[in-house]
Amino acid sequence: MFGLPLAFSAPLLLTAFLALPLLWFLLRVVPPKPREVSFPPLRLLFGITPKEESAARTPWWLTALRMLLAALVILAAAGPIWNPPAAAPTGSGPLLLVIDQGWPAAASWEARRSAAAALIDEAETNGRGVALIPTGDVPREATLSTPAAARDRLRSLEPVPYAPARKEALALAGRLLGTEPNAGVVYISDGVDLGADPDTARAFADLGAGARLLVVGGGVAEPLALAGAENAAEALTVKVLRPTAGSPRAGRVTARDMRGLVLAEAPFTLPEGTSEVDARFDLPVELRNEVARLEIAGEHSAGAVQLLDKRWRRRSVGVVSGTSTDTGQPLLAPTYYLSRALGPFADLRVAETGSATENINRFLDQRLPVLALTDVGTIPPATRNRLAKFVEDGGVLIRFAGPRLANAQDDLLPVRLRRGGRVLGGSLSWETPQKLGSLTPEGPFRDIKPADDVTVNRQVLAEPDGTLGDRTWATLADGTPLVTGTRRGKGALVLFHVTGDTSWSNLPLSGTFVEMLRHVVALSDAPPPPETAPAGTAVQPAGRPDVAALPPARVLDGFGAFRPAGPTARALPADYRGRSTADHPPGFYGPPDGLVAVNTLLPADRPKALDLSALGGRTEPLQESAPRDMRGPILIGAMLLLLLDALAVLFLAGGLSRMGGTRPRPGAAAILLAAVMLGATAGAFLPGPARADDSFALKATTQTRFAYVVTGDSEVDDISRAGLDGLATFLAQRTALQAGEAMGVDIGKDELAFFPVLYWPILANTPVPAQPVLARIDAYMKQGGTVIFDTRDAIESPGGPGAPLTPAQARLKEILSRLDIPELEPVPRDHVLTKAFYLLKDFPGRFTGGTTWVEALPAARDDADRPARAGDGVSPVIITSNDLAGAWAVSRSGEPMLPLTPGEPRQREIAFRAGANMVMYVLTGNYKADQVHVPALLERLGQ
Repeated sequence: MFGLPLAFSAPLLLTAFLALPLLWFLLRVVPPKPREVSFPPLRLLFGITPKEESAARTPWWLTALRMLLAALVILAAAGPIWNPPAAAPTGSGPLLLVIDQGWPAAASWEARRSAAAALIDEAETNGRGVALIPTGDVPREATLSTPAAARDRLRSLEPVPYAPARKEALALAGRLLGTEPNAGVVYISDGVDLGADPDTARAFADLGAGARLLVVGGGVAEPLALAGAENAAEALTVKVLRPTAGSPRAGRVTARDMRGLVLAEAPFTLPEGTSEVDARFDLPVELRNEVARLEIAGEHSAGAVQLLDKRWRRRSVGVVSGTSTDTGQPLLAPTYYLSRALGPFADLRVAETGSATENINRFLDQRLPVLALTDVGTIPPATRNRLAKFVEDGGVLIRFAGPRLANAQDDLLPVRLRRGGRVLGGSLSWETPQKLGSLTPEGPFRDIKPADDVTVNRQVLAEPDGTLGDRTWATLADGTPLVTGTRRGKGALVLFHVTGDTSWSNLPLSGTFVEMLRHVVALSDAPPPPETAPAGTAVQPAGRPDVAALPPARVLDGFGAFRPAGPTARALPADYRGRSTADHPPGFYGPPDGLVAVNTLLPADRPKALDLSALGGRTEPLQESAPRDMRGPILIGAMLLLLLDALAVLFLAGGLSRMGGTRPRPGAAAILLAAVMLGATAGAFLPGPARADDSFALKATTQTRFAYVVTGDSEVDDISRAGLDGLATFLAQRTALQAGEAMGVDIGKDELAFFPVLYWPILANTPVPAQPVLARIDAYMKQGGTVIFDTRDAIESPGGPGAPLTPAQARLKEILSRLDIPELEPVPRDHVLTKAFYLLKDFPGRFTGGTTWVEALPAARDDADRPARAGDGVSPVIITSNDLAGAWAVSRSGEPMLPLTPGEPRQREIAFRAGANMVMYVLTGNYKADQVHVPALLERLGQ
């Protein structure tokens, strides 16, 4: 309304504003102010004015005050709502709700879910059925359901880490509209066109909804994305993208290693009118090679994350030349062309002096992953053996032909070279140059587009045999090999059948040459084929699509957080280079030493704004904040104006001066005090915000309950809830404590003082709370609450002093560094926690290798025979990594939900006992320490 996010529940009452002019005339008069005269009677008679007086006019400011008061009352009666939810299309049919569920919707997912929930609530009020069709997890069939069922389905939806499948979703919507032609259609759009469904507007138009279509989109910050990470010679860069060239926007990109530790941050600014900009990391190449994840800080979506595997590393390549041209004519030498071709993606080390054998040995001593030999013929046996071991251990040896290689023969070639022929030494010349033919689909060059202008004047020929076809990666137009290669051990042998300069071909001048070398150098980190032959036997061809199927290791969810791979994630080929899909979500695939990264966006992808302007219909923006009923603040303002009006009337009538006389006026004072109290307490009886704080408090306090911190990861939160409920069941069976169901809390909003124990699972991507939230946690611990921090990674932690921290432990350390935490120590054997209910030696959970930490206590005296030790109160912090909730979690049928490691016979029983000791310790304090000292206390009392 008027360009503001404002609506009214009873807009017809606004017509009362038409009565304000009449009210103006009614308020213009006020009784005249009484005159004050001296008391003597004669003086009073002489001062009487015989003529009749008329009423005085009301001051304009008092009239304006009363008019404003009346206007506020009318506004409050009309039911103003700030940030009103979108109203569903009118009609007698059901509501068809299509909601974008791709990664662009993740950053504002709560706003989208709130808008959908409001529409479902409105449909329930109007008695309409609801069909919910998400564009990520598209159902097989679109069926009508009750609003309650649709609401439950909506709660379970989470954004997916790939592009939305709008085409399939709209096909379902079309079939449903065929049976329900009067249905109203609402499309909650993310506003981003990723190119997967270019005809979205036409597909909506084909539905025939017309005026019954409502598009909800915009109103929130547009999503940002990352693509095209490049580890260049000077720096690591990545492109920050947005769909529209809007107003300026700034942020920063964070670089993390495989453990989740921050390596660097790079700021970026998207100027007005631009949709992409580069974020640049000026780091040493060693640090750049450790980067495994780039993410936009504060942008929680899979599109804002770029994962980097070993293919993005800048590998060091040693170049050794056997020709004399390198010193005589350096600009014509093979090393010059190789330097220009390898420079964009590798760090070069060119041997400029010394013999080829000396330079090969020097580079082998430096443990370079890739060696390129240009026209190096005879290699001494000792050096050849070292090169063979280098390849077996994972190195890549690239050979280029030339006169020396044509006259030599060794076993460090992927194929046998032909001797003799039309050209001396096995070289072949043509009067008509041969063009580049095809790149074999089984080789690593299959995704390279070959250039049409590449010609070859001369080459070395391969001896035909049964393996030549499998080892040929590129051929000439007549079918003869141009590039051959094979796997040997963990490494690879590659031979270019032409020279590295332009003497035999113009291949080094083409972009195809650069891409070929890029793919060959990447073989230094590619996993070996599963059927790798033993040493000394025939080797398998490299680059075959069937050599490896990499299972998913860790994948991203729609919010860009790592999670374990689900049952729907499928293995992918080792050479997979596509974007993420439903079958292959973004993440890391393969073994730990050969991970392959799959990203949401490819380097060439550019998100654009989704154009739905041709649809017509109604468009409503999303609201980032929840709807707010404004009647309360407006009525409070009206009460204050009423109080000011009363004071003004008293002032004009002289009442204030009479109240200030020698005799007090208790009646007037009482009226004034009552008005102030009424204005101060009016807001307490008016409708409040949507959150029912009173119901939360009642639920938390009517029964002893344990609480857990809601992390946002549904799987972790479900385990936390089930674990605390399982512990409560165990306590009810073994103790007198009857605890209620566990409650999830938002540490930034919910009251924590209601809960004696707060279980906080720490994830690697757990955000560090803001300072006001940390202050709430500090206050909770200082007022008697205990927080159990559980990193749940004991199986991943190497343990021991000086061992590196896991990502979750590093995040916990960062959180604790900002809290007022006392000195900690591992639980001593004589601590109250070991004897609070059961006698325990350790505190296992789902795992057993972690250490449990509590507040350090004063050292016990050597001469004190005390069976238990405690401080003045309960430790506010208990830290573990054993995944306590994972061991406590049971299903509704009472069956354990997660397996144990190592799974000892009584491990789960001891885990429950450890939980019982922690609860009794928190609830009873150092009571147990005092109880075990009763004999000593009685003896002292007797003295």
